[in-house]
Amino acid sequence: MMLRWLPIFAPAVLALIISIVFNQSELTNPVIVLRMDLSAFVFVFGIILSIFAGIGLLVNDWVERRQVKSIVEAAQERRRFLSRLDHELKNPITAILAAIANLRNGESTSERGQSVSSIETQISRMRTLVGDLRKLAELETRAIELEPIEMDRLLQENYELIKQRPEANKRAWTLSIPQAPWPLPHVLADRDLLFLAVHNLIDNALKFSHPGDTIELRAYEDSSNVVIEVADTGPGIPDEELHQVWDDLYRGESARAVPGSGLGLALVRAIVNRHNGKVTVRSRSGQGTVFTILIPVAEVTKR
Repeated sequence: MMLRWLPIFAPAVLALIISIVFNQSELTNPVIVLRMDLSAFVFVFGIILSIFAGIGLLVNDWVERRQVKSIVEAAQERRRFLSRLDHELKNPITAILAAIANLRNGESTSERGQSVSSIETQISRMRTLVGDLRKLAELETRAIELEPIEMDRLLQENYELIKQRPEANKRAWTLSIPQAPWPLPHVLADRDLLFLAVHNLIDNALKFSHPGDTIELRAYEDSSNVVIEVADTGPGIPDEELHQVWDDLYRGESARAVPGSGLGLALVRAIVNRHNGKVTVRSRSGQGTVFTILIPVAEVTKR
C-alpha cells in the first residue's frame, strides 16, 4: 500500500539531491533574490488563496455529486426491489385466495383436494422466497467459517445430488474435474455456502434448459484461482437482460414461467463476493449460457 504514495515524495527527494550536489560541489552556488512590494505580495497571495479555494470547491462539488448519485441509485434500486417483491408475493397470495374461495363454494372431494394442494404449493413458494431473502440478508453481516475445501469432492457431491432429480435424466450431463498431473487445489471457503452457490448454478441450468440439452459442470486451476464453470445448451439469455440477471428478484421474460424466487443468482454473487472471488456470465440466445466462478486457491496449497 505504501508504494502508492512514493511518487508524491519524488519531487522533494529530487530537490534534496540537487541541493546536496550544489552544496558539496565546487560550482558556484547561485543565489536568487526576489523583491516584491507589499501590495504585489498581497495580490499574489490572494490569487494563490483563490486558486486553492476553487480547487476545494471543485473537489467538494464532485464529492457531493457522487453522494447524490449514490443516493438516487440506491433509491431506484430499492423501488425496483419492492416492486419485484410485490409482484412475487401478489401471485401466490392471489392463488391462495382463489383456492380458499373455491373451498367455500362447496367443491367435490377431488376439487377440494386440488385447492388444498394449490394452497400448499403457494405457501411453499412463499416460504422459499422468505428463506432466500433471509439468507441474502445474513450473508452481508454474518461471519463465514473458512476452512480448506476439496473442490473436486464438493463438485462431485453437487453433481450426484442434481442427477437424482427426475428431470435430470432428460439432459446429457458431463462432469470434468482434472486429476492429472495433479488434482484441483484446495480453496479457503465456507463449505455450505460454496456448495449452495454451485448448486444454484446447476439448478438454474437444469430449470432453464430443455429435454435433450447438454449441461456441463467443469473445473480447472488457473494461476491462483480455481475456476468452476456451469454450461448448458439451453435457450440462452437475451443481451438486453444479461446485465440484470444478478439483481435481487429479477426474472426475465423466459424465467417467469419457471418456478423460483428470483434470488438464486443474487445469492451466488453474494457468496462469491464474500470469498473474495468473482462470478461472470456469458450467453448467446438460442445457443446456451456459461456461468463462471473464480475462487482464490488456499495459500497452504499454492505451488
